[in-house]
Amino acid sequence: MNLLVVIPARAGSTRLPCKPLRLIAGRTLLHRTIAMARAAIAGRAGVGLIVATDDEAIADHARMAGCDAVMTDSAIATGSGRALAAALSLPQAPRFVVNLQGDSPFQPEGALAAVIAALEAGAEVATPVIALDWASLDALRDHKTRSPFSGTTCVRGVDGQALWFSKAIIPAIRDEERLRAAAPLSPVWRHVGLYGYRLDVLQRFEACPPTALENLEGLEQLRLLELGIRIMTVAVDPPRFDSSGIDTEADIARVERLIAAHGDPTPDL
Repeated sequence: MNLLVVIPARAGSTRLPCKPLRLIAGRTLLHRTIAMARAAIAGRAGVGLIVATDDEAIADHARMAGCDAVMTDSAIATGSGRALAAALSLPQAPRFVVNLQGDSPFQPEGALAAVIAALEAGAEVATPVIALDWASLDALRDHKTRSPFSGTTCVRGVDGQALWFSKAIIPAIRDEERLRAAAPLSPVWRHVGLYGYRLDVLQRFEACPPTALENLEGLEQLRLLELGIRIMTVAVDPPRFDSSGIDTEADIARVERLIAAHGDPTPDL
């Protein structure tokens, strides 16, 4: 196996207990993430898919959905740590590991393929971003009045390398009215919860303790930047409807309203 896609799915979420098994319009969050991942990697040789969890009920649910599952230590604090544990549990470790966050089931079409392509082109770490138009930026601002730590933005260089990520909306925009009149896209990029790593880079990352800035923002990718590891961001088109990660009851209600209005983007298993 050249590449392993791992869906970390731990039970212990303080804001949304047993989050992977929570229903969204009649289907669990984990079921939706598995279906999205399976559709994205269909037909690709040398790519595996597995759920990494610390809860037997979640593992059983994954297997009922037809996905392999592995039990990982409940003390592992991050999705990337759980992804690494899953990769190292295999008889032969893969060259690349993708951490497909289990609380982001509505990924843009093509995001996983774009991350894989960036890794194969030499990126140490790759992750997708979406350029927000002004209406999407307005919607994100409104959403953050209710869920300030849901949704992550990214500042990137002209070469695509990430400069910073934040739960705040960055960059600040001076002379916004003029910029709105000049172009349909805002200067804000929204980060998509999908990371691809070269295995040795992921091992280096996990060998280092969390940093102060990582703890303040609650974003593990900031540790990579502080370690001097370059993160290639790949621009992808928006999904059918704009949805950040599922972190709160309000997020579930919002996504259910979107599904009711625009249809369900999750493919059948």
